[in-house]
Amino acid sequence: MTDAHLQELAALAGLSVDWIDANGRAQRVSDDALRQVLAGLGHPADDPVAIAASLAALRTAHDARHLPPLFTVDEQQALDLSAYFAAASPVRVQLEDGSEQHLQLDPNAALAPGLPVGYHQVSIDERHFTLAVAPTRCFSFSDALHTPTPRCWGISAQLYSLRRSGDGGYGDCQALEQLARSAAERGADALAISPLHAMFASDTGRYSPYSPSSRLFLNSLYANPSVILGEHVVRVAIDTLGLEPALEKLEALPLIDWPMAGAARYQLLQVLFDDFIDGDHPLRADFDSYCAHAGDALEQHCRFEALLAEACTRGLNPDWRQWPNAWHDPQSPEVAAFAREHREQIQFHAFCQWLVERSLQRAQDAARSNGMAIGLIADLAVGADGAGSQAWSRQDELLAGLNVGAPPDILNRSGQNWGICAFSPEGLRRNGYRAFIEMLRANFAHAGGLRIDHIMGLQRLWLVPLGAHARDGAYLNYPLDDLLRLLCLESVRHRAVVLGEDLGTVPAGLREKLGQRAILGMRVLQFEQDPPGHFKPILDWPDNALATPSTHDLPPLAGWLQARDIDWNQRLGLIDAITERHWRETRQQERLGLQRTLEHNYGALADTDGLIDACVRFLGHTHAPLVLLPLEDLLGIDEQPNLPGTVDSHPNWRRRFALPANALLDDDDAARRLELLAQAREQAWERDR
Repeated sequence: MTDAHLQELAALAGLSVDWIDANGRAQRVSDDALRQVLAGLGHPADDPVAIAASLAALRTAHDARHLPPLFTVDEQQALDLSAYFAAASPVRVQLEDGSEQHLQLDPNAALAPGLPVGYHQVSIDERHFTLAVAPTRCFSFSDALHTPTPRCWGISAQLYSLRRSGDGGYGDCQALEQLARSAAERGADALAISPLHAMFASDTGRYSPYSPSSRLFLNSLYANPSVILGEHVVRVAIDTLGLEPALEKLEALPLIDWPMAGAARYQLLQVLFDDFIDGDHPLRADFDSYCAHAGDALEQHCRFEALLAEACTRGLNPDWRQWPNAWHDPQSPEVAAFAREHREQIQFHAFCQWLVERSLQRAQDAARSNGMAIGLIADLAVGADGAGSQAWSRQDELLAGLNVGAPPDILNRSGQNWGICAFSPEGLRRNGYRAFIEMLRANFAHAGGLRIDHIMGLQRLWLVPLGAHARDGAYLNYPLDDLLRLLCLESVRHRAVVLGEDLGTVPAGLREKLGQRAILGMRVLQFEQDPPGHFKPILDWPDNALATPSTHDLPPLAGWLQARDIDWNQRLGLIDAITERHWRETRQQERLGLQRTLEHNYGALADTDGLIDACVRFLGHTHAPLVLLPLEDLLGIDEQPNLPGTVDSHPNWRRRFALPANALLDDDDAARRLELLAQAREQAWERDR
């Protein structure tokens, strides 16, 4: 039986002691697991004395005398302040535009509605806080396309998989720019891409885009120096280094060699930086302006990169949590002294960020200027590596002692541990949601839309202590309404749509809340069947979710139809013979069911290509405001970008397309399917408007 005081502490810390699993069965977190998770949250609970102390500390933190630095409220909604102030207290509001309003709390100690959307500074009884007044919904597809019934389409791409001549072995922002122009010319309104978050410059062997060092900055390897600094400058640098043979070899490989390709690119960037920083470059003013605007967050990220390189040089553990104590605190005198001694190295990393930021902006400009209503849709990972830059620089706001994962369910009976850390709800509140707001702004900056991976994390996350089994975790609850309001505010400010990846176990009522906020959910053709083989009819698909045939964690249509994913699981020993047989029998049912559904709508289908074509038309005819077709499905490729549950045994995040980015959509299969999709979307719009 759970200890009553331990349970009280867990509840006060935001943990769900009791929860419902994917099978609808009631579950309870064990005492041992609670103690470990609470420790990761910073609330020791090893014994009654520790529990009592942690309870006292949390109660003090929740005391009304501790005024939060930021409140959120919906536009035209009153803000209840009765826990903090007396009725009729005088209020001074400094609006974001610099003007002032003098108001008064009403008889219920609430601040009446009427303030404009934005961040305002409020003073009451010599106490101060920021008030974020949010629109009730995000910038929507209806807003972007100027129609109440948007029926648009786009393409999704793994950026690294793109190819261009002279790319050095993987796709970058120049290839992205080429694809964006090509897609826009064919009528696409959106181009969704894999995460571009900052990785680890000192370790190019870490390349999973969903395990970044920081979600505040970009992966420098994707920079496009030729179009920023000039082709001649880059060519001279390559010749100086004698890199041409190595780059040609990397470009010819069937799979990306990230360690070698990344090391070669950083060598090139270093030479370009040396030339840039020592000379009187015409873009120096733009670089300086970028650094000034990016401010302290950029400085901290670049300091982290320099410290990590130094740790590797000294043979220290690359995880900052194992560094000397003096380096743990980003504000310590020792870190400041290190920064002074390594100023040029820190500038190098800032230079790399400037290059990739300007490169990404070019790709978005190309998409929009060629006619896309949305342009790029960025991808926001659910967490960051606990050993990375964001966890180091925002220690009070990220939980570096806990990993995000998932409890055991039907598909993963052992549960999942994703090896990344999440925000601390308490830390966010203490710091006025600074880390969340700056992350949103960074990811909205050069995109017309944002896909939020595992959007259920805005309400709750399954957190697992470091070194523990995935089943020994617990759900931590988050301030959903505050986070949604801030998301709406930043979305409207950046005029960018929001998509939420809501696949898996979704808390009751969450999809409805997201829909009310104009946040699109996600429906995947492979999952829209119940029971197996009974696919949802076209007109039953919702109008508050995007439609897509597959995702990066699933086989493309051709691979699904051929059971390539099952082949891989069998080959790698991830399933036993009984499971394999069950999966193959189920897949055969599903394939036949899909074929029946498609033939009911489009007539007899002779082969795999015909089935894929019909799937494209089927999705295009749904009510979905947006249909996204992965490049793999456009081209009829059967291998998936990532196989969950594997690291090195499957070539995750390493596959490349054979054709260059500017010719991909000229492929016969791709061109035909894009035309089918465009026609189906037009027909859906005519039907629904």
